[in-house]
Amino acid sequence: MKFQFGIVLLAFLLCANCTTDDDNNSDSMQEQIMQAQNVAQTGSWRITNFNDSGQDETSDFTGYSFVFGDDGALTASNQTITQAGTWSITESSSSSSSDSDDDFDDVDFNIFFQVPDSSDFEDLNDDWDIFSLTTSRIELRDVSGGDGSLDILVFEKI
Repeated sequence: MKFQFGIVLLAFLLCANCTTDDDNNSDSMQEQIMQAQNVAQTGSWRITNFNDSGQDETSDFTGYSFVFGDDGALTASNQTITQAGTWSITESSSSSSSDSDDDFDDVDFNIFFQVPDSSDFEDLNDDWDIFSLTTSRIELRDVSGGDGSLDILVFEKI
């Protein structure tokens, strides 16, 4: 009986001192989210590439500057128009995300403009995957729901 108690106690102590990959992944995920938020919130951005299901629609946003506010507010403006929206960076809800700790596969860059379907800004509404992130460039990608085509959205700092 004492022998069995000793084995149970030893197993408990060993497990209590273990860390799990989920804890490490969660910490890494939070670091990635904070890094992406900090980059996005610094300065103004412009769209340098917007490819929607194989169609280059970059020119729809020529002259617009985008500001990602620290309160989740997103503002797109040119000389005559200001379009308000929201943005956030969250853990991906996609089941196809990778478990790699050195990329942003598990992080979504969410953009939402409350506009009619006919608005160019409606095409930006999505939970984009962060493909690449530097202090001067944010590259987002999304696999379209219906036909599986790839959408690309690139912001560069002004």
